[in-house]
Amino acid sequence: MRTIAIVGAGESGAQLALALQRSGHSVTLFSDRSAQQIRTGSITSSQCVFSSSLRVQQPLEIPGATTAQMGITGLHLNIAAGHGREETDWQGMLDRPALSVDQRVKCAHWIETFIGRGGDFRIEKLSVRRLEELAALFDLVVVGTGKGELGQVFATDRAKSPFDRPQRAVAVTYVTPEHGTGDREDASKIRMSMVPGVGEFFTFPGLSVAGPCQMMVFEGLPGGPMDCWDGVNTAEEHLEMSMEILRRHFPHEYPRFEGSALNDPGAALRGRINPVVRSAVGVLPGGRPVMGLGDAIMLNDSLTGQGSNNATLAADHYARAIDARGDEDFDSAWMLRTFDEFWRGWGQFSTVWTNSMLRERKPWQLEILAKAQQHDSLAAALANGFDDPRTLFPWWFEPEEAEAFMARAVAEESATFDLRDFRQTLGQFATGVTVVTTRTPQGAKVGMTANSFTSVSMDPPLVLWCPSKFAPSLGDFEAATHFAINVLESSQHVLSRQFATPAEDKFAGVDTTEGVAGVPLLDGAVATFQCRTVARHEAGDHVIYVGEVEKYVRTEGDPLVFHAGAYHRTALHPDFS
Repeated sequence: MRTIAIVGAGESGAQLALALQRSGHSVTLFSDRSAQQIRTGSITSSQCVFSSSLRVQQPLEIPGATTAQMGITGLHLNIAAGHGREETDWQGMLDRPALSVDQRVKCAHWIETFIGRGGDFRIEKLSVRRLEELAALFDLVVVGTGKGELGQVFATDRAKSPFDRPQRAVAVTYVTPEHGTGDREDASKIRMSMVPGVGEFFTFPGLSVAGPCQMMVFEGLPGGPMDCWDGVNTAEEHLEMSMEILRRHFPHEYPRFEGSALNDPGAALRGRINPVVRSAVGVLPGGRPVMGLGDAIMLNDSLTGQGSNNATLAADHYARAIDARGDEDFDSAWMLRTFDEFWRGWGQFSTVWTNSMLRERKPWQLEILAKAQQHDSLAAALANGFDDPRTLFPWWFEPEEAEAFMARAVAEESATFDLRDFRQTLGQFATGVTVVTTRTPQGAKVGMTANSFTSVSMDPPLVLWCPSKFAPSLGDFEAATHFAINVLESSQHVLSRQFATPAEDKFAGVDTTEGVAGVPLLDGAVATFQCRTVARHEAGDHVIYVGEVEKYVRTEGDPLVFHAGAYHRTALHPDFS
């Protein structure tokens, strides 16, 4: 049994503690406050957990905290007229609902659940000296808070941190929803408003300590008219300033909140966030390493609402990596590799996208946002980017890709079916997950994730897979004589994400061996099929590749399964157990 200390019982630390406790590890969870002190204290953030994160988040089991009762269904975006552009206003639906529960509510609940299951919970404000003591006592120390001197243990990663100062003056206000007037048609959506040169305001429904509420987030440009919170000292002054900002800069939102009251005395927060990414390994003065998690090493501005999602997915990834480590030491190399896997598979995309939204929008980005007003498919693509930022790459960042993406999205509107619904229906067919690899004539390794793989013939041994005509690496497969199908093992979901998203080097950190014609084979796959391309057939917006298997390898292990937009593990049906 491994002994693990987790410092910080916030969104990431509490979830990691519960996951490791469930796996049978000996976990000690440290917090500077009790569950009751957290519940009755002040709010710590805004939070909106999207469906990709809800799938792996610990069940809340809190009355009212379900997407069926208070799910967030979409995004309503308004951009004020300015710089020669007309007002933009559109709504995009999420494929699956999001949920917002006050961290005071859920973190207190998680702590109480951890204690109720026999967990060792300690209330203690830790110093670096105390971390030294813990590092000598436990097999692994994970720090999930960047507050005070603990944050200084982790050095800033300058290559991943483009900002050296806060990009917004941020304030959060929770108010009761029964107050105010105005159109409530889109009450279940995130309503985001942007005023060029001033800042942003977004609001969404949530559950707080006093029940249902409306969460309001103000993001003001430094030095601008919304950077006005320094003189605010009380909760009443905070609410008054919130209403004044709405009245002056977001008058279309003001009627919804007129007459509102704070949800509870602690429902106000203001401050500045310096977006930063730090090294995942902190080296203590005595030389022992500790591992960073959540806000301790990856702090995003709240503008795109990714903080809770990053914390949840990172906690899930760390828990899986710790389980897979077995009896080996949790050394610095393992710590770095574990975070790098999360960064490559998810973290870099949410961070780069959030940072891009903090800057002035590029011309092609403004065009995308404007065209979404006429095309529901574009609006949906932008809305679902909040759920999975990887889907915004590369078209949000490159003008040529943006033009091609907009053309495809518009063309989809004339399709026979509603293609979003059609995709979701196809997703009811569970599949394995593969990474198809090849090597270019110039020697570069190429790979992409695919679940469109099946056997065709036993004699001769033929298989097929179907890449999209719009896949960036399609030309590389057309130029190659061979390819390999790598069937992923259940713990290789990180590789599935990594190879599904454009990147300069998809093979970074991936162990491979060389196969037929130099094709790279992924280590750890449960099966590999090395194939010579024998036929290509165009089929609508995809290409069918038929390959003759020249070599294959099978290993022990359970395959990764993909169903209804999520990864799953296989399990023996109870009728056959």
